[in-house]
Amino acid sequence: MNFKVHLSRPDITESEIEAVCQVLRSPNLSLGPKLREFEQGFERYLGRKHAIAVNSGTSGLFLCTQALGWGPGDEILTTPFTFIATINIIIMCGATPVFVDIDPVTLNMAPAKIEAKITRKTKGIVPVEVFGSPAGFDRITAIAKKHNLTVLEDSCEALGSSLNGVKAGNFGKMSTFAFYPNKQMTTGEGGIILTDDDELAETCRCLRNQGRGSKSSWLAHERVGYNYRLSDINCALGIAQLARLEEFVEKRACVASMYGQLLAGEKRVSSPQTPEGCRMSWFVYVIRLADKYTQEQRDTLIQKMHARGIQVSNYFPPMYLQPFIAKKYGFKKGDFPVTDAVAKSTMALPFHNNLSAEEAKLVVAELTACLNEL
Repeated sequence: MNFKVHLSRPDITESEIEAVCQVLRSPNLSLGPKLREFEQGFERYLGRKHAIAVNSGTSGLFLCTQALGWGPGDEILTTPFTFIATINIIIMCGATPVFVDIDPVTLNMAPAKIEAKITRKTKGIVPVEVFGSPAGFDRITAIAKKHNLTVLEDSCEALGSSLNGVKAGNFGKMSTFAFYPNKQMTTGEGGIILTDDDELAETCRCLRNQGRGSKSSWLAHERVGYNYRLSDINCALGIAQLARLEEFVEKRACVASMYGQLLAGEKRVSSPQTPEGCRMSWFVYVIRLADKYTQEQRDTLIQKMHARGIQVSNYFPPMYLQPFIAKKYGFKKGDFPVTDAVAKSTMALPFHNNLSAEEAKLVVAELTACLNEL
């Protein structure tokens, strides 16, 4: 379908193109100097000891589960309102995902509901900074510390956000960011692991490179490993993008502000707000329909917007109701009522760094027209 306004777009300039071309002109397309340069940039930006670049956020999260030793018999607390990768990596390592319902305002895992889900089998928590918001993460980490649980922070949507001055990616023993083209910055595909633990970092480096140790020869392998490397081509793009990150965060804040002003008088939807104490690095701009609307009406609204050339999407459906998850663990609709209520009403509007004022006005005008037709 040809859209007049797209849901997301990367922000690529000549500096990124030239950075990639420089690598292509070199003999070092992978495992070259750009890999370490990219990692060091993240170590400096986040103030963490180790950064390990990988080929996706999913790969990063999975390697963290392996380094932490999570596996069969372990229970890992997480949110049912997220992207599927958060759940997949728990299942992939053999552990069992245990869902904690969300806060109806922040949309993150509700801290007040965590302790009721902790059992003797609980090994860790994988909280997600949904849509870029770290709201409640100070409380989540405090609960984890109280119960001696490891926090694996899924920061894949939150690069540039902070809570009370603490940057997202600093709340967990390990954390992971992702760089798909709809994120705040991109490497095309890619992700990165952050930790202050020397042993965990070395394990992740080994696992991403076919089980090779830091001092191993090319054909010597210390353990079962994976090819989760990020090429120097991707890293060069990432270095150029990271240098512009503050620019990106400011651009996205301006787009969010435009939408907020344009939607201020529209009582049929509610706009996302910046939680107290948060610096928000907006990943997506997700509105919620008023309670009177059904999920079927929301889905119809999405179809109507598409027909008018505006690309929108539902963010997120409840993960616990994904057919393979519901079948495997016996979940049924209604098990997590706050997630259900939120998921039926959400719609992501077109959102990216360079969305113009004219495009934002068009999106809201078409939204108003489509709401009038429901």
